[in-house]
Amino acid sequence: MKTLLKNGTVAYGNDLVATDVLFDESGILKIEENIEDEADDVLDCTNLAVLPGLIDVHVHLREPGFEAKETIETGSKAAARGGFTTIMAMPNVNPYPDNKETMEKYLTRIAESSVINVIPYGTITCMEKGEEVSAMKDMKELGVRWFSDDGVGVANDEVMEKAMREAAALDALIASHTEDMRFRIPGASVHEAQYAYEHGWIGIPSDCESSQLTRDLALALKTQARYHGCHISAMESVEALRRYKVLGADISAEVTAHHLLLENTDVMGPNWKMNPPLRSHADRMSLIHALESGVIDFIASDHAPHTFEDKDKPMAQAAFGIVSLETSFALLYSEFVKRTHRWTLPQLVSWMSEKPAKRFGFKDIGVLKPSYKADIVVMDLISERVIHASQFQSKGKNTPFDGWTTWATVKRTYVNGKLIYKEGEE
Repeated sequence: MKTLLKNGTVAYGNDLVATDVLFDESGILKIEENIEDEADDVLDCTNLAVLPGLIDVHVHLREPGFEAKETIETGSKAAARGGFTTIMAMPNVNPYPDNKETMEKYLTRIAESSVINVIPYGTITCMEKGEEVSAMKDMKELGVRWFSDDGVGVANDEVMEKAMREAAALDALIASHTEDMRFRIPGASVHEAQYAYEHGWIGIPSDCESSQLTRDLALALKTQARYHGCHISAMESVEALRRYKVLGADISAEVTAHHLLLENTDVMGPNWKMNPPLRSHADRMSLIHALESGVIDFIASDHAPHTFEDKDKPMAQAAFGIVSLETSFALLYSEFVKRTHRWTLPQLVSWMSEKPAKRFGFKDIGVLKPSYKADIVVMDLISERVIHASQFQSKGKNTPFDGWTTWATVKRTYVNGKLIYKEGEE
């Protein structure tokens, strides 16, 4: 089935071009002005943006094991509604995908349930216990080349070095949640600062993240492993990344929308509780500058759905995490492109599509280009829209952005040339 998008503002190369896009399930056929080919579906995209499908390398789908929070189906539908066509599923599920047999079953489950491209991580260590390196070689035979123990840090230096050496030998990538639990008091829930003390909350210091990140970066340099730092939140972490990039380590890092938009003094309750926590104004500005300068490479969501019961507790007991697949792009576009004009649309699209695709080795996606896969999003970047958590496709409604106004609405999402999401037909 051929689809023709006419008269759109297309993110093409590093620019925005008024042109047409023709594609089918084999890929993008043409990007030209005034395409006259016959098509089965023709959409007039006047006043609409045509963008490459967004890519998110940090998503929690919760299935198997925690389907009350999210499922592969609901999470992938939420992703499509947010403009994402490829997401990577973190492995802190039950059972953990730490061996070939479990991973095979996980891949089958994903293929049966997902409406977009979902790529799973294997774990770094068996059951994420940090004691024994997982069966990376066996999982790579299934095409899995990315490993993470997200949710916990690998505390043992020798185990992490062994994992990196194994990953380097396999040309695999380690994506690490860095958290040195020696710095975190039980019940800690927000950034360690005066604001936490004033509200009677226990704080989490920046060293909790940066100390283990610095260790990992040194190991990555030593072992020549490909390493990716998850959800960077602290200026100390930024400085460590800058230093080890100069030294030549094969490293990258991500930052989330919420760490770019919010600070510790914005916290009002459990829907503002995430791990790592929202930090100071200085930290947030450091993250923005790091993204703009390339010290941080791109943006990810850390979509972390929870049930109402998980969040409806005192801060010390409430679950960490917020949902973000349906809001990340809209919020960032509205703040940094439309309101402040700090970024251009092509910059934002690159940080949310092209750059993660390149770093994680995804072929034929991340940009709009003839012969590339037809993973395409059509967006209205003019009309005002209010975020309503109750309308999310995700099972999770835990967001601090309920009621925020944005100027980015996904009209259609195509995956491999097929229409997966159409506004109004949720």
